[in-house]
Amino acid sequence: MAEILNTSNCNECAFRSVLFENLNHEELDYLNFYKTEKKFLKGEFIAEENDPINEFLYLKKGLVKLFKVDRNQREHIISIAKPLNFVGFLSVFSNKKYQYSIKAIEDSIVCYIDLAPLKETLVRNGLFAMEVLEKLNKITDDILGKRLNICSKQLRGRIAFILLYFSREVYFRPSFELPLSRKEIAELIEMSTENVIRILSEFRKDQIISIAGSEIEILNMEALERIDKFG
Repeated sequence: MAEILNTSNCNECAFRSVLFENLNHEELDYLNFYKTEKKFLKGEFIAEENDPINEFLYLKKGLVKLFKVDRNQREHIISIAKPLNFVGFLSVFSNKKYQYSIKAIEDSIVCYIDLAPLKETLVRNGLFAMEVLEKLNKITDDILGKRLNICSKQLRGRIAFILLYFSREVYFRPSFELPLSRKEIAELIEMSTENVIRILSEFRKDQIISIAGSEIEILNMEALERIDKFG
């Protein structure tokens, strides 16, 4: 169950510039009154598909996955959200219920702001509204761009892409603990789990990566980049 944390002040938040730089102190204090921070452990649901949308969600720390479950109970991962991402944006202004589920894949801290006062602030502050719209468009473009990029690749290229993504855009180093299971990787890049395991083994045999459980180290970055580009 999520742990409610002591809420920091929006005026003093290190992440204020990500979205709230066009709000004055009075507007930030107003939103701060309706804000809560919660900690979720790895594997905990932050929101489930068809839950009512009552808050704006902002990921301060950790990693979460956005996914849908089909009629055969198979998960389809839409995207991975990292710190500074707004994890409810795809539904928050267009639906009354979540169209996907959100689950922590690392211990995560999520900032909740009640939706009604946020919408009121959007109506009053046009610059803030434009900023939110730009952010929403950027998130949508980023998700679509990654999906198209993945779908255009062969199987080896898809695995290379996801390894480079975690190395360059999430952890910013060549060695990291893979936050997804082999099954979840398959769900993210539209492959079978067996193919994910096989190709990771091939990369290890070719000394492109080393694997120790969930620990991954990229040993030959140039080779992985070539596979990503041409694979």
